[in-house]
Amino acid sequence: MIEGLHENPGTPAVSVILPASNEAALIGACLRALGASRWPHRDPVEVIVIANGCRDDTADRARAEAHGFAARGWSLQVIERARGGKTGALNAGDAAARGAVRVYLDADVTVSPDLLAQIHTALDTEAPRYASGRVGISARGWLSRGYARIWRQVPFMAQCVPGCGVFAVNAAGRARWGAFPDIISDDTFVRLTFAPAERLAVPAPYDWPIAEGFGNLVRVRQRQDAGVAEIGARYPELLRNEDKPRPAPRHTLSMALRDPLGFAVYAGVALAVRLRPAPDGWSRGR
Repeated sequence: MIEGLHENPGTPAVSVILPASNEAALIGACLRALGASRWPHRDPVEVIVIANGCRDDTADRARAEAHGFAARGWSLQVIERARGGKTGALNAGDAAARGAVRVYLDADVTVSPDLLAQIHTALDTEAPRYASGRVGISARGWLSRGYARIWRQVPFMAQCVPGCGVFAVNAAGRARWGAFPDIISDDTFVRLTFAPAERLAVPAPYDWPIAEGFGNLVRVRQRQDAGVAEIGARYPELLRNEDKPRPAPRHTLSMALRDPLGFAVYAGVALAVRLRPAPDGWSRGR
């Protein structure tokens, strides 16, 4: 079922595709932050929420935000899918989208006011491009905060364009693949579809929360590793685009000396991932 408001008939400049499974507690804040974006362009933005496999009122809470978008000439659609699965939701959103620029946004992400416009500007080219903002890793508990402090400093997170929680492509970039395959790590798949020089980082930040508690951190890290391994097995040609820098021993030692508690948590999670077998099924990133 698809419901929404379409007061502005113009073709949108950007389509935001937002899968949401049982995200009633977060979808409102995510959409309100998106609706507060500074947008200097005449062409509107469309937002497509795909409530997939929900057992809560995610869809109703998303619809409740529609009038705020309509007030500024934007549109909000809510697509309900009985079946869960993020890649199926992404494909449903893509099928409904009309914008040349596609922004894929997780429901737990809070964007800053300038992120959407900066991504649009970065992708305003005929060359295939991928873009994301400056990720801010947030956590509530002391243990997860310690993990986050170290993770922010890992070279891949600090120097590359990881696209955790939000990534975007222009029309030429989206043409590089068809439907999203049924895989664990959609963000890794898309990132590696582009060479490092084709990935653009914009300065505007966004907030991306991580799992709370040691066991949850381990499960999510296992899922991340399994997602990367799956891409290597199924799409080995994409690995030529991998640009993860290896941490230098001096950098690792410096992190440990500056923040021994955070480093102990981070190293403990990494060790547990090696020692425990990975569970079956899907684990949230928070």
